[in-house]
Amino acid sequence: MNDIVTLAHGAGGKQTSELINRVFKAHLGSPYFTEDDAAVLSLPSSKVAMSTDGFIVSPAFFPGGNVGKLSICGTVNDVACMGARPLFLTCAFQIEEGFPMADLEKIVSAMEKTANEVGVHIVAGDTKVAGKGQVDGVFITTTGLGVVREDAHLSGAAAKPGDAVIVTGDVGRHGCAILLARNEYGIEADVTSDCAPLSAAVQASLDAVPDIHTIRDATRGGVGTVLYEIAHQSGVGVSLDSTAIPVAPEVSGVCGMLGLEPLYLACEGRLVMICPGDEADRLVEVLKGCPHTEGAAIIGHITDELPGRVVMNTEIGTQTILPEPGNELLPRIC
Repeated sequence: MNDIVTLAHGAGGKQTSELINRVFKAHLGSPYFTEDDAAVLSLPSSKVAMSTDGFIVSPAFFPGGNVGKLSICGTVNDVACMGARPLFLTCAFQIEEGFPMADLEKIVSAMEKTANEVGVHIVAGDTKVAGKGQVDGVFITTTGLGVVREDAHLSGAAAKPGDAVIVTGDVGRHGCAILLARNEYGIEADVTSDCAPLSAAVQASLDAVPDIHTIRDATRGGVGTVLYEIAHQSGVGVSLDSTAIPVAPEVSGVCGMLGLEPLYLACEGRLVMICPGDEADRLVEVLKGCPHTEGAAIIGHITDELPGRVVMNTEIGTQTILPEPGNELLPRIC
């Protein structure tokens, strides 16, 4: 097989079959994987959650992961945020002519490893090869499906005054890692993306605290954007403690140099959880015992004051209303 992806690999003939068998099927094959036009699946008689997302991160490889790992984590986490156990994924690749075959295999291998960690099966897919310059390397779209727990009633509209606001780890890491990986500012800092699958942590959280009201994946726009979305959906205010928000020193340093707010930088392995205030300590304890959420912390609470606003309480005793996010700070981060 060629060392690079050619237009022939997307033509549907012999080369396409070789690419599917030697790269995709070799890494992503499962008992459910099909060569027919659609996968036929058996589901428990229950509600299902379904989500789809496109991943066009630049660069495709970054400290802590690559676009392949990201494509699994992003969709798995979205499905998990509805209280569902992810079961099946489909994936579609748009690959630029000339993309190195070795890099494609690294990306697909990362997908295989991450899917195995979650226990999710990739059951169908599609491959298209675009002409030189029509795609920036490789784009991936994944669609996920999972079965929702009977006791899960999660919604961005379910936050209530008195609830606690929890994040599952330090914020802004992914956006900062991508920014540095582009090497546009000449800043050297050891920042690794937080990219991680979080479905196991969600299931453990709901086992311990079934009355969680909201779980959201803090991707584009970061934690700050998610909190504004929840404030609007629920018609509540959000009060944050600036000293409680976990930010890695290296991320804080980069943000200080560039004038960025970590709360608005993308995460790819962090959740925002809203639960009754008297259950918050228990929930944080459980999260600290799960993979990828060891840095969980309570960062604030839901209030009936200033509905639709997010207020920051500073370490010197003052309050400031966080600006509602507008323009994209870091394009192409997911």
